[in-house]
Amino acid sequence: MSSDSSHDSGYKLLFSHAQVVEDLLRGFVPEDWVAELDFTTLEKVSGSYVSDDLRDREDDIIWRVRRQGQWLYVYVLLEFQSSVDPWMALRVMVYTGLLYQDLIKTGEVRRGQKLPPVFPLVLYNGRQRWNAARDVSELIDLLPGSLKRYHPAHRYFLLDESAVGEEHLSDRQNTVTSIIRLETSAVPADVRQAVSQLQQRLQGPQYASLRRAFVVWINRIVLRRLMPGQEVPEVNELQEIDTMLAETVEEWTRQWKADGLQQGRLQGLQEGRQKGRQEGRQEGRQEGLQEGRQEGLEQGLLRGERVLLHKQLERRYGALPTWVSERLAQADHAQLEAWALDLLDAANLEDIFPAG
Repeated sequence: MSSDSSHDSGYKLLFSHAQVVEDLLRGFVPEDWVAELDFTTLEKVSGSYVSDDLRDREDDIIWRVRRQGQWLYVYVLLEFQSSVDPWMALRVMVYTGLLYQDLIKTGEVRRGQKLPPVFPLVLYNGRQRWNAARDVSELIDLLPGSLKRYHPAHRYFLLDESAVGEEHLSDRQNTVTSIIRLETSAVPADVRQAVSQLQQRLQGPQYASLRRAFVVWINRIVLRRLMPGQEVPEVNELQEIDTMLAETVEEWTRQWKADGLQQGRLQGLQEGRQKGRQEGRQEGRQEGLQEGRQEGLEQGLLRGERVLLHKQLERRYGALPTWVSERLAQADHAQLEAWALDLLDAANLEDIFPAG
């Protein structure tokens, strides 16, 4: 199974649990009707109610829940593409129409009854910020005069994980908060903290299936993304992941630093050779090569450390402000190393780069 398909199936497994869907709506949909939902009635729509067209949408999940005695359908579209789909609003309208057709075909809605409301939610975890239209009306030329009444409108709710601020991730009891933290974690220490919160939240036999879903997803996706090329042993419980991370955080941190130094050495040697060749023509080939290698190695190491820290900061906090890049460009080896250590425990950029 490819990493993309593993990620997709892992996410689908997580959002196939009622607790995660409840946490998604309660914690990340700030609308008044959420308080009216009877979450004890949450029910995953089975394949028998879904057409072939919808079943082909393997990354979409449909739930229904009672609101004031009537069903509300929650259509969760899991969007894992690296680029933003500009036609998402049209896709959502088509999928909603297919769902309505199926409800009629299967007898869930009979003649004389009204169709139930559908809440379409797009969950996007790409690095690029979502900038596509959120209502199909924005994709269609406005009709003039009385034709305006025929202008279609159908909106979806967007949860862009990369745009969720730290202030919205404070609820340690919310499983979706833990999912987003694990998705955006850039260092093993952050992963361990999120795993510890999950372990405390999902105690008890009623959460056995959900705990297992998290273990599979963290093992196959989160840890392999965090440390590509590392051998990640398969474990069966969140406690085992927490123990493993406790034992390896320090080792992995040293490996990161070693990787950065190796990158700097390679870059420095390359620059040193180039500079040595140029100066060697003027002041003697051998002497120029030696000086060029030494100076190029030092500058290359420094540049490699800056590049590595910049990538780590970007992975954890998203797009960085200009002032961060400027401070990195002016830092020496000691300062870069201090910032890299601060990154392990910092909650935000200001903890690493205090004002003044």
